[in-house]
Amino acid sequence: MLEETQDREEIIERVAALDIGKAEVVCCLRVPDEANPGRRLQEVRTYSTMTRSLAGMAERLRELGVTRVVMEATSDYWKPAFYLLEAYGFDTWLVNARDVKHLPGRPKTDRLDAVWLCKVAERQMIRPSFVPPPPIRELRDLTRYRVDLVAAAGAERNRAEKLLEDAQIKLSVVASDIFGTSGRAMMAALIDGQRDPKILAQLARSRLRSKIPQLEESFVGRFTDHHGFLLAKMLARVDAINADIAEVDARIEAHIAPFGEAAVRLAEIPGVGPAAAHAIIAEIGLDMSRFPTPAHLAGWARFAPGIKESAGRKKGNGSTGHGNPYLARVLGQIAVSAARTHTFLGERYRRLARRRGAKRAIVAVGRSVLTIIWHLLHDPEARFHDLGAAFYDTRTSTERRKRNHVRHLEALGFKVTLEPAAA
Repeated sequence: MLEETQDREEIIERVAALDIGKAEVVCCLRVPDEANPGRRLQEVRTYSTMTRSLAGMAERLRELGVTRVVMEATSDYWKPAFYLLEAYGFDTWLVNARDVKHLPGRPKTDRLDAVWLCKVAERQMIRPSFVPPPPIRELRDLTRYRVDLVAAAGAERNRAEKLLEDAQIKLSVVASDIFGTSGRAMMAALIDGQRDPKILAQLARSRLRSKIPQLEESFVGRFTDHHGFLLAKMLARVDAINADIAEVDARIEAHIAPFGEAAVRLAEIPGVGPAAAHAIIAEIGLDMSRFPTPAHLAGWARFAPGIKESAGRKKGNGSTGHGNPYLARVLGQIAVSAARTHTFLGERYRRLARRRGAKRAIVAVGRSVLTIIWHLLHDPEARFHDLGAAFYDTRTSTERRKRNHVRHLEALGFKVTLEPAAA
């Protein structure tokens, strides 16, 4: 039985495709042949990636009436061409290189790649990747740079701790955070030349003062001026990075101001703090029309298992694949934070972790968070409402809960007999 589909046979009449490199871009454009209806005219030219050359290419495309320009996501080299053509008003598409791979066995050149991409694009056989609008792109640049700065600060702290270990200073064994007020004072004294363990231990503050005997033992080592020089440089670098993070945070606050109401609503989700809310908006934007359903958003983020079926048999291990690493990182952090709360998301994590393991639980909770995010951003009036940690219990029958409890007790070696309680 023939069934109607949503596909429509449509050819993009005037289309161009770019094969982008660092220094050159090969542009293939295809337009109708007015003299021979049903035939196509094609032009393939190579341009420099310098701005004036790209502007000349844009003028040529405008002259021929090109409406859509398609390019592969090649490193970061696609950005100058994409942004320039976007500013010229073209319908600019960025596509995944895996979706437009040339047929096997064919020769591969930049020219042939551009022609193939143009032919695939004119027949509507590819989908565009998500590229956020300029305000979100700027916010994304800031939030991603903040992640890099935090990682750099963490790496520098690790170097400082390793340096202290090299000098047989065991401060990290006694103090949980050697970069707190007490730890910084002690390291500053070491840099200034103080080597007496008793004097160094007396620099402890607050609860750390209860560990003064252990601190005295930890400072018995061989800290030299060589270690002091390196430690001073490392601490100065940590302070400089922290100052940069503070400036970036201020810049993020300024950029997030137009989207502040959405950020506040996202921060109501358990495990989502202000920084996480900013990162989420930076990575997926606010326009949920790009993702028709929550499942589309989860699929784009690769928080949904891939489907692979052949000969009627499903294959694979349920792997989600590789998606946006920055979004995946923040969703993982949210899931771990939510796991420590007495909420629906926390209970969902604990139930799944017991049966399937922590990694699968993180992915499942991350997908639940994405579903919540989609609804909050899709409807500006929506607010988060926690279903509660007892949600699953209220949906589970009494008999099933009895069987589960009995099975768990029997697994521990108990013989269980159930008797109804007195009225």
